[in-house]
Amino acid sequence: MMIFGYFVLPASANAPYHIGICTETVSQAEDDLRGAERAIREYGDVARGGMIQHITYPDNFMQEMETVISQIVGLADDPLMKAIIVNNAIPGTTEAFRRIKEKRPDILCIAAEAHEDPGVIGSIADLITNVNNIHRGYLIPMAAKKMGATDFVHISFPRHMSYELLSRRRNIMEVACNDLGLKFHFETAPDPVSDVGVAGAQQFILEKVPAWLQKYGKNTAFFCTNDAHTEPLIRQIVAYGGYFVEADLPSPLMGYPGALGIDLSAEKGDFPAIIKKIEQVIKEKGASGRLGTWAYSYGYTNSAGLVELAKRVIDGKAKLDLESLVVAFEKYTPGAKWNGSYYVDLNTGIENKRHILLYQDTYVFGKGFLGMTNIQVPKKYLSIR
Repeated sequence: MMIFGYFVLPASANAPYHIGICTETVSQAEDDLRGAERAIREYGDVARGGMIQHITYPDNFMQEMETVISQIVGLADDPLMKAIIVNNAIPGTTEAFRRIKEKRPDILCIAAEAHEDPGVIGSIADLITNVNNIHRGYLIPMAAKKMGATDFVHISFPRHMSYELLSRRRNIMEVACNDLGLKFHFETAPDPVSDVGVAGAQQFILEKVPAWLQKYGKNTAFFCTNDAHTEPLIRQIVAYGGYFVEADLPSPLMGYPGALGIDLSAEKGDFPAIIKKIEQVIKEKGASGRLGTWAYSYGYTNSAGLVELAKRVIDGKAKLDLESLVVAFEKYTPGAKWNGSYYVDLNTGIENKRHILLYQDTYVFGKGFLGMTNIQVPKKYLSIR
């Protein structure tokens, strides 16, 4: 039965086991939290006799790492706990999982969008997910070309370019652009955590996009590695021209509400309704066919989908593999397709089948899905450093 929007089991039929999920707060990653809430609506809150135990870690998690670790480990004190998911799997998740496994080796430990080095988190987690930035290094320029771009501008800064997967993606993008007949350009923008702050970094983008369009032409596609740059970038592309394929961590909520001045509070958690509302405004502004996203938030799907996968694995109906994960994710993303691959260590050439890299098909407002999940990424791009 439902009480105030939550599923509640009769007292005599409490859930046979529990699944724990730890996410960021609304202020840090609303989509991740909303995905956990979706799982609670479906399978019930432990406090009400259901299956899901949801907690959030502190916003300043880097300064309170021991608190984060203790919170995650605390979920294992529940004798009915069978799986624990952390989304995002911030630094400290490896240590938390290690402590859990020491006392409860039966608990499945799942790291969603892991921040720690693959070799570190891979030493203990039963399953790891990350956005497939290797495949996207090829697919994003390909999507830009499909949309009509002739030039491709990658916007970032030194801190992000020091991250292995972000740097690899940038280098793959350059090779892909050359192979696809797009002109590749690299532009540096201020880091929002530097002295200029978020406001200064966003002002830089607002001022530079018109100049870049004049320099490279109206058929230029832009990609930025930072969330704070996304909103002003979208705003200026709508106003002045150019293309925007998708955000670094794509979601219709990333950049679009602020850039377009849209209130989506009434559509909270309803992604088809969110897409429809954004699409209507984009069409009204004459930018149809020039801006894209993933139709469903990656963070939302990671939370809800991994709970679903864990439940199916515990029930003996699925395995911790790519095929089962895609099926679980597609339950929450009707109409959108997913694809992915297993992480391969470039130094050893070893494929880790417990580490899955994922991507969703690109949805272009006013045009629809591009079918990017059906494209085979040539092997040459997978070994670019």
